[in-house]
Amino acid sequence: MDLTLEHDETAHRYQLLRNGTPVSLADYRELDDGRTLVFHHTLTPVEFRGNGYAEALVARALDDVRASGRKVVPTCWFVADFLDLHPEYQDLRA
Repeated sequence: MDLTLEHDETAHRYQLLRNGTPVSLADYRELDDGRTLVFHHTLTPVEFRGNGYAEALVARALDDVRASGRKVVPTCWFVADFLDLHPEYQDLRA
């Protein structure tokens, strides 16, 4: 199974693709400081749930945020829970 992260900066969205098919997405908005992303929505279509796609998406998106030197504000419950469960990502909280 081939999983790929796609970041559409214009749409303010990260998508996880499985063999080219979108299986999970996370929307965010960028604060005026240009250094903080507010993750406000994640979605995994019903037919793809239960496969760990949302967790894989959030981990890869946060890795991308870290690489860009930015921080996150998790207003989406899933992203907030992910951060609570993964102390290795705590440095990303704004």
